[in-house]
Amino acid sequence: MKALGRIFRKAQNRIQDPAKLKKLVVELIDKEQWSSQGVDVKGDAYEELLAKGAEDVKSGSGQYFTPRELIAAMVDCVQPGPGDTVCDPACGTGGFLLAAHDYIQRHHGGDLAPEDRDRLGDGSISGVELVDGTARLAAMNMLLHGIGRPNGRSLIEVRDALAEPPRSYPSVVLANPPFGRKSSITVVGEDGRANREDIEYLRNDFWVTTKNKQLNFVQHIASMLGIPGRAAVVLPDNVLFEGGAGETIRRRLLKQFDVHTLLRLPTGIFYAGGVKANVLFFDKKPARPDAPWTSRLWVYDFRTGQHFTLKQNRLTRAHLDDFVKCYRPGEPRENRIENERFKSFDYDELIARDKVNLDITWLKDPSLEDADSLLPPEIIAREIVEDLTAALAEFTAIAEALERPKATQSDEEA
Repeated sequence: MKALGRIFRKAQNRIQDPAKLKKLVVELIDKEQWSSQGVDVKGDAYEELLAKGAEDVKSGSGQYFTPRELIAAMVDCVQPGPGDTVCDPACGTGGFLLAAHDYIQRHHGGDLAPEDRDRLGDGSISGVELVDGTARLAAMNMLLHGIGRPNGRSLIEVRDALAEPPRSYPSVVLANPPFGRKSSITVVGEDGRANREDIEYLRNDFWVTTKNKQLNFVQHIASMLGIPGRAAVVLPDNVLFEGGAGETIRRRLLKQFDVHTLLRLPTGIFYAGGVKANVLFFDKKPARPDAPWTSRLWVYDFRTGQHFTLKQNRLTRAHLDDFVKCYRPGEPRENRIENERFKSFDYDELIARDKVNLDITWLKDPSLEDADSLLPPEIIAREIVEDLTAALAEFTAIAEALERPKATQSDEEA
């Protein structure tokens, strides 16, 4: 499908009053000299609209909006280059793809060969999105930022990325997969009622079969990543400690991939409440059956003692400067230095942990020890709400697991 076809597919005009439509087009839009505006101006304006929409709608837009400050830090660490192919299998509005394109332009724009410039604009950066309306936003976002051509093929595919093995093998994967624990679809029956049905993806390239959407995305990204390849993926806490299928996936990932860095994110930075998330960085290299690829996992604790809100105390890119400095992008990891927030754990330590639990903490929150450093009441209240929301989600998942037939549970844990 062409890019313009993707944008206008299933599009609806919600302005039914002709007078209002004329006022919008003739008196407002036509007065601007849009052709004289560069792609940066139009693209940034569109990004601002998406961000505003995510703020205004806590559920809905917010579910696929990743803080741009976090995206920028992840891209600065992965350092995509003109020779890379970049993909996001759950691209939402395209934030990771735009940041990767911007990074390459800023760091290599003056040295790009003509063929690299053509690849960068039409093919080396692409995404997959399940929701048709969201894919439309991403396709528009790409075009407004100068990526792709209106009459060229769409760089955003609309499909379920988990439904089939990879169609391509990018060298860089940047993603924030959906936070819903269960893989499911909404089915509308003849009576017009909508029901949700669980999906169990039977993929020969997966290590284990599970209905857990987040674990399935980890397996999918591991499968789709090219050799050599680099991935940076936002994952909720349960992916780090969940038993059964989760333990199996972590063992395989540590053995077959170089899982080298984990960033523990603070609460209060996502629009969905109760989200406790991390960024996992790992590389894919040629098979090495005799020894595990992971030698040492570096964990940066940016959660303990950090308190953010979406209004009064927002996350900024500067807050992540110390992590990026500790990460040392482009340098050998032997150059890294441990400090209070940044510690390393070798492969044997990780494998010996109960269920290969990677939810590793060592810092104590100073606000819990020092009465003089008590947080403002609004932040305390917000963190209590987020903790309760996260706990409720975990208990709900446990209840759903207990309600499943015994055979299904044993199959999943096999």
